[in-house]
Amino acid sequence: MSTTSNSALSQPESPFKKLRQFAIGALFALVLLIPKILHVRRNPRSWLLFRIFLGVAGAAPVVLPVGLGTSFVPAIVGLAMFISAILLPPAKPDAKADDKAHELGALVVLNGGRLLSGNPPSAAVQLFVGAESVWALDRSFQPVLEIPVSEITAACAEESKESWRLRIAWASHTAEFYYRGIFAEHLARVAETTIRSVMRLALPVLPQRRAASA
Repeated sequence: MSTTSNSALSQPESPFKKLRQFAIGALFALVLLIPKILHVRRNPRSWLLFRIFLGVAGAAPVVLPVGLGTSFVPAIVGLAMFISAILLPPAKPDAKADDKAHELGALVVLNGGRLLSGNPPSAAVQLFVGAESVWALDRSFQPVLEIPVSEITAACAEESKESWRLRIAWASHTAEFYYRGIFAEHLARVAETTIRSVMRLALPVLPQRRAASA
């Protein structure tokens, strides 16, 4: 009985089980590294060094099994790493929506659809809504339009043919933002509600009079 159990314990693990354990460990390590990789990608120099390291580290397991005759599982993983290093996109630009919102002091960032009265005449924009201003920024985070909240007289979402539009009026100006697609109405109404909320915050608060005592 003991001989049978000892022989069962001494049997080597199958290649499939080893590969499964390796895949689980690699996946867990990748999950832990994702936030750090995303942070490194914001720095072009660090991202380039990471790609070079990934390519060299991936090429080593491909070359070693050829000379040593070991398992080809590390070679397959190394080949995947080497190809990933080649296909990885360049570093992301430093400008991001959250960074720009912090810079402008915006409270909310919204989808602005397409602004038809900007420069260029039609441009996809994002709305950065702050307590004092509403900015329309293009895809490069360049300002296309700035609207003082204290001067806004109307913010209305309405259906227009096959699309929805958000019309903002302030002082003697008007801007229209057009939305298309299945989420057009939702995006337009969310933008309308958000801008109206900051309009209410910008209204002057009148002091309440105390009721006269009888």
